[in-house]
Amino acid sequence: MRIPAGREPAPALRAGTDIDVLPLLISALALAALLLGGFVVVAPNRLLSGSPLSLWQAAGPGGAASLLAILGVIALLAARPALRLQRVLISLAAGALMLLSLALAGMAASEQAVAAGRLTRVSLGAGFWTLFVAGLLLLADGAEREPRRAGKALPLLATLLGLAALIASGRLAHLSLAREYAVRQQAYLDELLRHLQLTGAGLALALVAGGAIGLLAYRRPQRAGPVFAVLNIVQTIPSLALFALLIGPLTVLTGLFPALRQLGIAGIGPFPAILALGLYGLLPVARGVHAGLSAVPPAVVEAARGMGMTGGQIVRHTLIPLALPTLLQTLRLTLVQLIGLAVLAALIGAGGLGTFIFQGLGQTAADLVLLGALSAIALALIADTALRGLALFLLRRPAP
Repeated sequence: MRIPAGREPAPALRAGTDIDVLPLLISALALAALLLGGFVVVAPNRLLSGSPLSLWQAAGPGGAASLLAILGVIALLAARPALRLQRVLISLAAGALMLLSLALAGMAASEQAVAAGRLTRVSLGAGFWTLFVAGLLLLADGAEREPRRAGKALPLLATLLGLAALIASGRLAHLSLAREYAVRQQAYLDELLRHLQLTGAGLALALVAGGAIGLLAYRRPQRAGPVFAVLNIVQTIPSLALFALLIGPLTVLTGLFPALRQLGIAGIGPFPAILALGLYGLLPVARGVHAGLSAVPPAVVEAARGMGMTGGQIVRHTLIPLALPTLLQTLRLTLVQLIGLAVLAALIGAGGLGTFIFQGLGQTAADLVLLGALSAIALALIADTALRGLALFLLRRPAP
């Protein structure tokens, strides 16, 4: 039906359907949680539960108005999808939201320490975590949807530099989480290094064994079904149960052959943890290698064979370069998975960041639990971001 002159829909109504809904929804949820939940929690000491303080009580009218203004800016930018650099601006605002909320929490902790004494503990409340996670989600969404590499990297780099400057300034030193770290600084560095060693050794085992299994399944398709069925069984065993199941056989083995203990093999400690991590990484690595190699067109392989390439040359110079996107994604997913699973290694005496989590649970010290958990999450995020950047660099690099 033809619309009479002068009766066309208003531009605002037509553009309304193009609102970027996700940032708007995240901002609304963050605002609701901030208004309903405590921004920080003040306790008389490390073990007793505390009382929540609202954003206005903790940060004052100026701090509260600043955070609400940033949320408003994000909402306005979400309503203007045609704006140039919209996603970059939203990501920068999200980083500012995270940094300002952390700075205000540190300021509140300093004020409470002066007013109530050194034993007072100020923990981060539900309102803070909602704001921080909202900013993190907006940063991740902007990096995922922004097509330009500079647009992806700039907000993240600015946020990381701001976070480093905030930590170096000492403004967060009175937060309970920072105090837990200060008391255990050397132990924390030791367990962080142990966590990286366990993850790296488990990943190396999974890459070698899983890569060989995936290559075997590619070359002999008739064996792929039974092989993956066995790996599926291993993957269905609960992670904690697999760590525990390895204790008995390894203890018996070292009892029969005591010389194995000189090699570091024992029923508890790093060896069963590395073995369990390697077993958990077998299936994703094997499936990823098999899927990546199978995606290479058979005509390309036949052309390489017709040029006189050997089997090893075909794998190195044809299959792996063409399967590289899938192989890098497999590496990223496996590494992130193993970083999380390595937390459980502390239960069998292998150490790692899980040590702080289980110590905190035993002492009912929530911030000690957070010290281990947040560190593991940060490691996973760093690994994921680094491997995404590596994949972007390798796959978009111009051919020589």
